[in-house]
Amino acid sequence: MRNLIISFNIKSVITIFVCTITLVVLSGCSGKQETSDNPSAIEIGEQIKHTTNLEEMKEGDTKKLQKLYNINPDEVESFVLYTAPTNIKADEIAVIKVKEKKNVDNMKEKISNRIEKKSKSFKDYLPEEYFLIEKHVLKTKDYYILLAISKDSDEIEKTFDKSLK
Repeated sequence: MRNLIISFNIKSVITIFVCTITLVVLSGCSGKQETSDNPSAIEIGEQIKHTTNLEEMKEGDTKKLQKLYNINPDEVESFVLYTAPTNIKADEIAVIKVKEKKNVDNMKEKISNRIEKKSKSFKDYLPEEYFLIEKHVLKTKDYYILLAISKDSDEIEKTFDKSLK
């Protein structure tokens, strides 16, 4: 009888162990798949940090997102926003992941308005910075929007595209 109880306990422990390992492996795989197929804007922002130096830029919050682009933070799933440290620099990088795809075009238009306003203020004032605004990248892909006003706009765009493959 005692051997039967010990045998039963060992089988129970082994079964629990195997189930636990299986769950860990399955949850680990599903998490990796979700991240690569559907990354957050923050994850894309981390990739962009490897492309360009963002150390001198200021990281924006939801208030800044709303102030600059008139975008309701409730419509945004995640975002990263970097702005120039002073108003004599034009640099600005934003990656926005919207909650609903139907809002992408409206948000892109709001960002375009910001670019237009910024362009007018820099045109005669700081030609070198105006050039960065003129060669900006503003693009969308599925739920994502990218704005890159930077000397590294092309590289930032490539990183954005690669992050969403």
